[in-house]
Amino acid sequence: MALVHQRPFSEVTIRLPDGQSVRFALASCDQDGREGRAGVIKDAGDDPDVTHGAEIRARVALGGPAGVRFLRGAGVGLVTKRGLPVPPGEPAINPVPRRMIAEAVAEVAADAGLVDAGVEVEISVPGGEALALKTFNPRLGIVGGISILGTTGIVVPYSTEAWLASVLQGIDVAVAQDCRHLVLTVGASGERFARSIFDFPDVAFVQIGPFFGDAFRHCARAGVAGASLMAMVGKLAKFAAGNDSVHSQDSRQDFGFLAEVARQAGAGDDLAFRVEAANTAQEVSELLVQAGLPRFHRRICDLAREHGQRLCGPSCLLEVIVTDRSGQVLGRSPSPREKDGE
Repeated sequence: MALVHQRPFSEVTIRLPDGQSVRFALASCDQDGREGRAGVIKDAGDDPDVTHGAEIRARVALGGPAGVRFLRGAGVGLVTKRGLPVPPGEPAINPVPRRMIAEAVAEVAADAGLVDAGVEVEISVPGGEALALKTFNPRLGIVGGISILGTTGIVVPYSTEAWLASVLQGIDVAVAQDCRHLVLTVGASGERFARSIFDFPDVAFVQIGPFFGDAFRHCARAGVAGASLMAMVGKLAKFAAGNDSVHSQDSRQDFGFLAEVARQAGAGDDLAFRVEAANTAQEVSELLVQAGLPRFHRRICDLAREHGQRLCGPSCLLEVIVTDRSGQVLGRSPSPREKDGE
């Protein structure tokens, strides 16, 4: 609009993917005879987003073949690996933002009588290269900046949409690099422990956060042949009890379940009562280690593997490993001996 009308604007109306229109105040807007430029401050609300407060800028110029061509400005990542929604060599601007931008450009061009215009749109984010180091982008093969994401255009307080999307993309990227076996961990500490056990390429390690169920289902859809889940007892016990998400907002620790598993592992009534009265799964784990009952941790792994196998089906063979806080393996299903025999 700044380019077509040759004047700056202080706000703009954006049509979101669901059809509703929202007005945004602009942080910057200017133009000359060749291009228009505008920026808006990213407001992530309560979402844990490293781009909160960053300025997202657009530069628009006429030229080239009909349609919209997307350019990568400073601070926006470059896609270098297959498996992402946009191909290698393209700016990391996902399909929904691309569609929103293209529709907005087409609307303004039509109003101005610019038929079959060629339009270049460059997106940039000052400081985006540094912000990207706090994201999964380097792991996903997105270099030099952040990604322009979005599916709805709306931030839901404490939403996990972007987090889950990065998990699923991590799986897709690994598969696209011909990784047949993935190592799934909750976070960075778990991955560090896993790397001491598995000598796999970086792309094979995927941090899945609390999204155990979503990760296993996506492994099946993506064609993963095998996956090793490595986690500490707190998260793994929730999954073993049948919870797909192990986020604290979605599931609670079932100490009655843990007491029953303890009994199956050989615990007497007194120890089982102590398990049921425990405050954390970590406390339970320590009680069973002190009691010399290693079958408890193996049973947790067995139950977690059974649940995960139901989610991903027979096409993706699972292994489950539970560790303590120092990374020491407390239980494994199947055991290395059983695995060798399969």
